[in-house]
Amino acid sequence: MSEPSLVIDDLRQESEQLDLMVGELKEGRWALATPAPGWSIAHQIAHLAWTDRSALLALTDAEAFAKEVEKALASPDRFVDEAAEEGAALPPARLLAEWRAGREALEAAMRAAPTGVRYPWYGPPMSVASMATGRLMETWAHGQDVADALSVTRAPTDRLRHVVRIGVRARNFAFAVHGLAAPEEEFRIELTGPSGDLWAYGPEDAGQRVTGPALDFCVLVTRRAHRADLAVRAEGPDADRWLDVAQAFAGPPGTGRPPKGTTA
Repeated sequence: MSEPSLVIDDLRQESEQLDLMVGELKEGRWALATPAPGWSIAHQIAHLAWTDRSALLALTDAEAFAKEVEKALASPDRFVDEAAEEGAALPPARLLAEWRAGREALEAAMRAAPTGVRYPWYGPPMSVASMATGRLMETWAHGQDVADALSVTRAPTDRLRHVVRIGVRARNFAFAVHGLAAPEEEFRIELTGPSGDLWAYGPEDAGQRVTGPALDFCVLVTRRAHRADLAVRAEGPDADRWLDVAQAFAGPPGTGRPPKGTTA
């Protein structure tokens, strides 16, 4: 795991990149539909702001966070959408200000948190480094939805390494959430980073492997595109099946995105 401060630095940069896309949007543009069904740009930012608030509670007030978990358990299929809808109903200027203030508060809390402590979450407890990595992954993924809505092409950065790492580590979870038994053997994963470096995971002599651009792998594991539209390739039946179900986030997988040229 990376040093928390390094991940937090990258999270700040990822958030600032997204802020550049939405910071100067005219009010009407916040209602633009994104590829996520029913979610506008405002919903995407509202979701990030809500999750930042939840993470801050987890770090600073375990009792209050436990109450948020109870709310989620009472409405598991709706609590994420309901929070996004509530935030999206705010005037854009207020939503933007709340997102900015919330992520600054979370950053300060993460930097001040003692090392070696694990904090509660909606899934297993997490270290500060894991929490920052998860926030970066979500910021990047929802930022992709915003970029798609605005027809903006983002230049990939080596911050994608954090998203890749979550996607690789979540392999067995992805099988489980689809009701499938995870393969017993490890895969070899070789991805080309934006700078041209090779990012490799797993034993070199593994019988099954996954290869391709790191960017495409990140798009795949955040389920922002169908694998048919990406240059990620698998060798071996289990590795091939993984590319159908891979995800880097907790919770249900959803329906995913259809291949280009088709409808959901």
